[in-house]
Amino acid sequence: MNIYDLPSLPLPDELVTILAQSDNVRIERIVSTGQVSDWYDQNETEFIVLLEGNAEIEFENNRRVSFTKGDTLLILPHEKHKVTYTSTEPPCIWLCVFYDINT
Repeated sequence: MNIYDLPSLPLPDELVTILAQSDNVRIERIVSTGQVSDWYDQNETEFIVLLEGNAEIEFENNRRVSFTKGDTLLILPHEKHKVTYTSTEPPCIWLCVFYDINT
């Protein structure tokens, strides 16, 4: 698989592909083309790399983080957040690593 191989765009929904998974780690490629999200309250830690595009994440405390290609972020367990913007041209390609050190 090439991380930059994409289906026909734009997508009606985000495309989530699990690249690898074990009991305590999951690696996903997520492709977004303008989609936003509801609030997430995850049990896992999430490490994000935005490989392509532009995006913004808002946290419960009103902190906003803007992303451009190459930006990274670590989201701790139960740190409530939502995706408030994803670019369509170019599309957002996220590499997300979810892990639980307690497992």
